[in-house]
Parts: sequence; C-alpha cells; structure tokens
Amino acid sequence: MSESLHTVTTMPTTRQPGCPFDPPKELIEAREHGPISRMPFAGGYEGWLITGYDLVRSVLADPRFSSRKELMRHPTFDVTGMEIPPAPPGEFLLMDDPQHSRYRKPLVGKFTVRRMRLLTERVEQITAEHLDAMEKAGPPVNLVTAFAKPIPAVVICELLGVPYEDRGSFQEHIDKFMDGETSDEDLIAAYTAVQQYLAELVVAKRADPTDDVLSDLLDSDLTDEELKGVALILLAAGFDTTANMLALGTFALLRNPAQLAALRADPGLAERAVEELMRYLTVAKTAFRTALEDVEVGGQTIKAGTTVMLSYNTANRDPEHFTDPHLLDLRRQDGGHLAFGHGIHQCLGQQLARVEMRVAFTALLNRFPTLRLAVPAEEVALRPETADIYGMKSLPVTWDV
Repeated sequence: MSESLHTVTTMPTTRQPGCPFDPPKELIEAREHGPISRMPFAGGYEGWLITGYDLVRSVLADPRFSSRKELMRHPTFDVTGMEIPPAPPGEFLLMDDPQHSRYRKPLVGKFTVRRMRLLTERVEQITAEHLDAMEKAGPPVNLVTAFAKPIPAVVICELLGVPYEDRGSFQEHIDKFMDGETSDEDLIAAYTAVQQYLAELVVAKRADPTDDVLSDLLDSDLTDEELKGVALILLAAGFDTTANMLALGTFALLRNPAQLAALRADPGLAERAVEELMRYLTVAKTAFRTALEDVEVGGQTIKAGTTVMLSYNTANRDPEHFTDPHLLDLRRQDGGHLAFGHGIHQCLGQQLARVEMRVAFTALLNRFPTLRLAVPAEEVALRPETADIYGMKSLPVTWDV
C-alpha cells in the first residue's frame, strides 16, 4: 500500500461492466492507496473522501462533524454564491443535536427490536399476499414491481396510517421522486404532491387518530409542520432502501448459486444472510459530514468548514476489517457493517428493515424453489449510479410451474 496521499479527481459513480454489486473501481483503488484521499468538490472547494471502515465509523461518531444541510458542499453540484437553507422542520437527518434528538427521541420507542418483532406476523401476511398474486399471475414477473416495492410500501403506509384507498397514488409519487431518473419538473411535482399529502394526513390524524406511528406522535410537542417532516423522513428511509435491498439482494443470491443453496438448506441462516447482503450491497452508498473545527483524521487535518464524503460501500469492503470483503458469504463471522450508518444518525428503522428482509427473502425462496432469472444477467436493468439509493429498475424472474 502506498504511503503517499491519494487524490480522486472526481466523484466516482460508474461500476465496472459485469460487476453490478461492487463499488466503482476508482473507489476501490482509492481505498487501496489508504483510508483517506483528497477529492476536489465543485466550485473549487477542498474536499475529502474517506473509504476506510475505521475512519468512516469514527467520523460518524464524532460531534465535531456536522450533518447540517446548510453547511454542506457537494462534489458535483456547485453551491458557490448560493445561500443553502437549513433542513425543513422535522427532517432531522440533516440536523445536529439538540435539534436532531428533539425529533428522534419521541420515535425511538416506536422502533424497538421487540415492537418490530411483534410486526413480524403482519409482514408475513403482506408478503404472502404478494407471493399469492405472483403465483396466480404466473411467470415471468418483474420482481421489483410485483414484490420488492409493494411489500415495504404497504408496511410504511400502515405505519404512517395512510388510508388504503390512497396508497396507489401515494406510492406512484414516491417512486417518481426516488428513482434517480425523473426529470426535474416531474421530480418537483412528485415531491410537492407527497409533501401536500403528508400535510393533509397530519391534519386528518389530529381530527381522528388511528393506531399508527404518526398518531402516536400527536402527544409530543411537535407542530403539524414538524410532523409532516418527520413523516417524510420515515417514508424516505423506510421504503426505498428496503425495496432496493429486496430486489438487489435477490439478484445477488441468484448470481451466487452456492450461497442461495446454503440459504435454502438452512432457513436459520436468514438473519445472518440479511446482515451479509446489507454489507455486500450497501445500497445507501454515501454520507456527507462537514467539520465544525479543524479535526485530524487519519493523519490529515480536515479544516473547519470542509465537507467529507464517507463511502459506506468501500468501508463495508475494507480488507482490514472484513476477510475476503468482495466475497458474498452468508456464514460470515466478521460483522459490524456500516450499511445502517453509525452514531446518532444510525438508521432508526433498521430493526423493521431486518424483519422485512428476513421474512421476504425466506418466503420468496420457499414459495418458488426453482426461482431464476428470466433474462441474461447483463440485461437486468439497474438504477443509475446518480440515484441516492442504488438498486434495480426491473428484475425479470421465472420459475417452474
């Protein structure tokens, strides 16, 4: 490994042909040079790229690094001369303490391991309903639209208390502002529609609370505007990541037949399989933090006001932390991945995501023991790397009838 400080000239986004599960080559090469690299940001700003597991984890836990939206620079978007507004009320992922904790604290009790396990039966019902529909329709099907998206969509709608009759149009708007390919005009329209709907939903819950997380929060001191922002964060975090993990995870298993066979042979492997797929795929690829003061990281001084890009997908492939990191191994013992983040912003709904994936993967493989790709692997349509969450546009699968 070279001791010289490496520089990455632009933010790497392109994965190598035939390697849809691996990080871009430039990111892997940067990690090989060392855990931290220089990376110029748009507008001529100095920036840093952190690719090593230990350094990514340490920055995420360091209060000297901020998550505040208004402090962020970006590698490809020039904000020179722009006044970046703070995060809207309730959108606590882009805030620091104490504002962050004010929003997160009332939610913590809603997403405990115990409460999520109680949801398992309902997740099993939702999964079975969609598998029934797949079986009735017969092969081939697009697993993204038939299975991967609707299961977490129904779960998050039920958690937020979205009425059944609204779910179709609601999910359509969500898809548009999360798929990474929507035009700017349609993106703004979809985002506005979701914001408007959530605002109306909060008002409806005030008038007639039901058994859901949003209604549970009515006893807090959060305003309607803040509740709308919290609902948007729960929606964004609870739907898109899980949907793409279900699709991309199935694709990865189908491309690794030995691992697929091991999971079929040992259903008790499901929990460990979920953790390994989260590590191996890392669909939420990056995070950004801005130094509030001069901070030494990996022997380098990150100056106050400088933004660093944290590469989760290379941290989760760091050979200094994981044995054979580029290998999918469902029996892997060296855990502790960063796919859910770390520190005060660690994913609030991670236990729910684990329940959904464990149930869904197990049920899918049990129902269709001959499940396989319906097209050559290279024809499977992946999301563009510009999407915040990596994943799939379609996954055609078939099985023996």
